[in-house]
Amino acid sequence: MTVLVIAEHDNHSIKGATLNVVTAAKAIGGDVHVLVAGANAGAAAAAAAQIAGVTKVLHADSAAFADSLAENVAAQVLAVASGYSHLLFPATASGKNVAPRVAAKLDVAQVSEITKVISPDTFERPIYAGNAIATVQSADATKVLTVRGTAFDGAAATGGSASVETLAAVTDSGKSAFVGREVTKSERPELAGAKIVVSGGRALGSADKFNEVMSPLADKLGAAMGASRAAVDAGYAPNDWQVGQTGKIVAPQLYVAVGISGAIQHLAGMKDSKVIVAINKDPEAPIFQVADFGLEGDLFTAVPELVKAL
Repeated sequence: MTVLVIAEHDNHSIKGATLNVVTAAKAIGGDVHVLVAGANAGAAAAAAAQIAGVTKVLHADSAAFADSLAENVAAQVLAVASGYSHLLFPATASGKNVAPRVAAKLDVAQVSEITKVISPDTFERPIYAGNAIATVQSADATKVLTVRGTAFDGAAATGGSASVETLAAVTDSGKSAFVGREVTKSERPELAGAKIVVSGGRALGSADKFNEVMSPLADKLGAAMGASRAAVDAGYAPNDWQVGQTGKIVAPQLYVAVGISGAIQHLAGMKDSKVIVAINKDPEAPIFQVADFGLEGDLFTAVPELVKAL
C-alpha cells in the first residue's frame, strides 16, 4: 500500500497545508510519496524531500504547471494514479479544484475533508456544519481524499531524506488559460495558517469601528484578522477574512472572538482552536459554550482595556 500526497506549493517552497496532509497519509500506513507538479519547482521538490515520513518525491516540471491550473495538475495525477492506493489532497481551494476531477476520471467516490483516519478504508468527516461526524468506508480500489488540515498536526518540515524522481510531465491540456491573479498583501499573518486569530462580529457596528477596535488588538498579539459572516455581509470586513462554514476553517493556538454571538456557521470554522477567548455582552451567547475564557461586557470598553494591559 502506497499513498500519494499532492503537494501544494508556490514553485519555491511547500505550503503548510501539505505537511498536515502528510500526517494523515502516515496515519493510513504504507509508504508516503509526494507529487510536486510545478514550473522550475526544483526547490519545492527538494523541500518536499525533507519532510519527515516521506519516502519518495515525484517531480514533474513543465510550464503547463506554472499557475497550477486544475486541468493540467489533474492530468499529471492521473498519469501516476495506478500505482497508488490512496490519493490525498489538502482541503484548500486548490485541492478542492483538482481532487473532484481526479475522482471523476477514476470513476470513484471522493471522500471530502476527512478529520480522522480509522483504518486504510475508513475515515471520519464532519457533516451538518460540524454538528455530526460521519464515518465513511470506501470500497474503491483507489481512494481519493481531501484532508482538513486543522484536524492533523503538520509533519516536521525537516528531518526527512526522500529520494526525488523526475517524471515526464503531461502536455498542456489547452482547456484553460491563466489570465491573472489578485493577491491580498498584508503585514499580518495569513488567516488560515496563523497561530493567533482575532475575529470581530456584527456587534462592532461599522467598518470604522471594526478597524478602530480590532486592529490595535491584532497588532499587539501579532495576530491575523478574522470576521464572522454577519460582519462580512455588513461590509465591516473583506470577504477573505470570513471564518466559518462558508469561509475559512482555522485552528490557531489562540482565537479571540469579539462581538460574535457564535452561530453554528461560525463555530464550524473555529471550534478546533486550542484556546478560545470570547468577549460579548450577552451572557447567553452560544460562543460562551465553546470558549475556554469568556468575558461578559461591552466590547468597546473591554477590548481597549485589554490592549492597554497587553
